[in-house]
Amino acid sequence: MSDSNNSDNWERQVLEKLALSAVQEQRRTRHWGIFFKVLGFGYLFILLFLFLGWIGKGDVVIPGKHTALVELQGVISPNEASADKIISGLQAAFKDKDTKGVILRINSPGGSPVQAGYINDEIKRLRAQHPTIPLYAVVEDICASGGYYVAVAADRIYVDKASLVGSIGVLMDGFGFTSGMEKLGIERRLLTAGANKGFLDPFSPVNATQKAYAENMLGEIHQQFIQVVRQGRGKRLKETPDTFSGLIWTGQKSIEIGLADALGSTEYVARDVIKAENIVDFTPQEGFAERFAKRFGAVMAKSFNPLAQTGVSLH
Repeated sequence: MSDSNNSDNWERQVLEKLALSAVQEQRRTRHWGIFFKVLGFGYLFILLFLFLGWIGKGDVVIPGKHTALVELQGVISPNEASADKIISGLQAAFKDKDTKGVILRINSPGGSPVQAGYINDEIKRLRAQHPTIPLYAVVEDICASGGYYVAVAADRIYVDKASLVGSIGVLMDGFGFTSGMEKLGIERRLLTAGANKGFLDPFSPVNATQKAYAENMLGEIHQQFIQVVRQGRGKRLKETPDTFSGLIWTGQKSIEIGLADALGSTEYVARDVIKAENIVDFTPQEGFAERFAKRFGAVMAKSFNPLAQTGVSLH
């Protein structure tokens, strides 16, 4: 009887130990599963935040003197190469105590005269505030119209021989649909409060008075552009009747007529002109959320502003 009891107790203890081990193993498995799930979700959230731009890159400590780089890429507008973005990068570049020189690398067909004017003014202010730090414009494929408006504020302009430079002019473009509407039997019903509120409406016949007013306005902005170029280039500019006609030239030709100074890439200017081969990019990077908000705002603005379809631009 005693042996039977001992056998039963032994079996019971073994079963209890096995059951306890199984429960502990399940707990460990569950705990590790929760841990890896939390780790996985955390990793996904970090990727999401980086994608949306909610986590900044932070300040990078660069030992020694360096060349600061700011990129101006694309159309100059509040929603692409904006003045806020370029100015922010330039200010950070000049503020850095190890910046020996600044390169503004431009690849732009132009854009808003207002945005270009903001950048031009800020470059001149920063150069006056930091007289020992030079700023050079380096042109890649194209530096036309508003892009050139910005470039002339630099100490020197470097180009590639095949770069496209110039287009010193102003335009206001749009469409006229009146003939098409007549053929389709569509009647335009435009109600305004103010004689010129429907200024250059594309669905109405051209108003001679409004057209003359627009041409005078474009001429005024063109003269502002010309003055900025003359101030920026000074005696280096070799004016001809074509200089301010809106024509565009190759980089090689632009040097000959004084629109640019010399041939040179970003690396060349950093290494041989500024004498600081280490290049640090100070161009602000926008996250997805910021880009979406800007583009959404631009679409909404166009939908409520008839002139958004015939905006003035330096192209």
